[in-house]
Amino acid sequence: MGREISILLIDGYIDDPAALGVPPYISPMSRAIAGAALDAGADRVEYLTIDMIRRGARIPDASVSVVLSGNTVPGKYLRSMPMSQKELTALLPRLKGWRMVGGSAASSPAAEGFDFIVKRDLAASLYDGMIGKEVGERLRTLDEWNRWMLLGADIVTSHQDFPEPLVAEVESYRGCHRWASGGCSYCIEPTKGRPLMRSPSDIIAEASRLRELGVRNLRVGGQTCIVSYGADPDSPVPTPDPEAVGELFEGLAALNFDVLHVDNANAAVIASHPDEAEQVLEILASRCTDGNVLALGMESADPRVVTENNLNSTAEQVLDAVRMINRIGGSRGPRGMPRMLPGINIVCGLDGETSKTYDMDMELLGRIRDEGLMVRRINIRQVLPIRREFSVRVDQRRFKRFKEEVREDIDRVMLERVAPYGTVLRDVYMELQDGNTTFGRQIGSYPLLVGVPYKVDTEQFRDIFVTDWGFRSITGVTYPFDINSMPMSALEALPGIGKKRAQRLAAERPFEGFDDLLRVLEDPHVVDGLRDLVVFGERSNRCGVAVP
Repeated sequence: MGREISILLIDGYIDDPAALGVPPYISPMSRAIAGAALDAGADRVEYLTIDMIRRGARIPDASVSVVLSGNTVPGKYLRSMPMSQKELTALLPRLKGWRMVGGSAASSPAAEGFDFIVKRDLAASLYDGMIGKEVGERLRTLDEWNRWMLLGADIVTSHQDFPEPLVAEVESYRGCHRWASGGCSYCIEPTKGRPLMRSPSDIIAEASRLRELGVRNLRVGGQTCIVSYGADPDSPVPTPDPEAVGELFEGLAALNFDVLHVDNANAAVIASHPDEAEQVLEILASRCTDGNVLALGMESADPRVVTENNLNSTAEQVLDAVRMINRIGGSRGPRGMPRMLPGINIVCGLDGETSKTYDMDMELLGRIRDEGLMVRRINIRQVLPIRREFSVRVDQRRFKRFKEEVREDIDRVMLERVAPYGTVLRDVYMELQDGNTTFGRQIGSYPLLVGVPYKVDTEQFRDIFVTDWGFRSITGVTYPFDINSMPMSALEALPGIGKKRAQRLAAERPFEGFDDLLRVLEDPHVVDGLRDLVVFGERSNRCGVAVP
């Protein structure tokens, strides 16, 4: 017998426009790598995340050591972040066997010591090397893709967030419908060529396997436009195929995931084919979990920038799409969020940009606000020269001022509309304590960041009653709120209470009902604001002894 072939897969996390992999997500690429290794004859695959290594996990010997890492969409992370170049450099000497690296980290100086540096499809390159072919750069075939996703599914059980709050992302297709024209100037997806669609049955088979393993939350990602799923791959602005989308999401909904969300959408497709797009949006709104976000890649409202960078859609098309998504997805679901809302991506630093570009972007956002529409997330970033260099040098002061204008004039208004006062957000996963504030999020795509201004146990789900809004997050208190047992710090957080009133409440407990509260607070307006929030649970006397 030959020696055992063991694969060490280190997930340093990827964060790309078409793939989320930073916790609570596990990326499809990591599962594809595991599946490719097993398909090529590996006896076992050991999966470690960078967080496990940060916490002292042993790095085992292996025939092949594979590292996946890199973020092409830099963001702020709550409790984890992708592997840094410093960490990658420190990790390299500890790896045994063939050493391979992929993801955008493969383009960093820290990757130079690896035996194989893969910039396209790490799973395909690993497979070729293991079966004796040259380790080159290629994309997987459709058969390989479907096979590897099933074979590699089991590694989800090794992730530190399994089973909750882990979100597994599954891919529906790769490539871009605008591939023939080169697509958007900054995006790498058109370089993958003509869209290669996975069938509903293959996607559902992968999702079913994940569900069998215990995965509770799913995101259909890895596509430039979910509304275009199943549509003509040779049309740059395809007519949506409601039948294909319906077959896929009927099957996924039948698997009873706790959360089912999606990824990007092309505003031009929605605006150009309103009848078919409306049918698709109805399917997504009814079959997915509330809190769903369709990120629209506007990038710029400036017509000159749109032309010079071959962007997807015009400002008017974006506005049309925002209106339709609001009309179809704006009703509130059982978790407390609107069923489906648009997101808007803005990229600064593209060719043709001037100081007036920011004014045009702001004007469009102002129109959305003034029409009473909702946008869940406005993502503003500077272009990264991943595909090519850009001629524009971003005026950092103007860029910063633009972001501040959006935060102050748009974002807070949107948060108040998305989660008005008194909204109860169900199943918020409490993730992090920072001083006396506990932060949490619902599971799903781009969830609201919720701050509770007192300490709450982390790694558990709580319902939250919304009381206030910032520019990028909301404030709330745990719900229901037992006024007879909560600590002083929590009493102070109640709407209209503050420190002095909290001291009076603590001194006068226990309370029988709202008449008692009114007697102590002497303010009917404040008491009325507590009626949907406060409960009178275990009553105790001032010595802390329970009263029967």
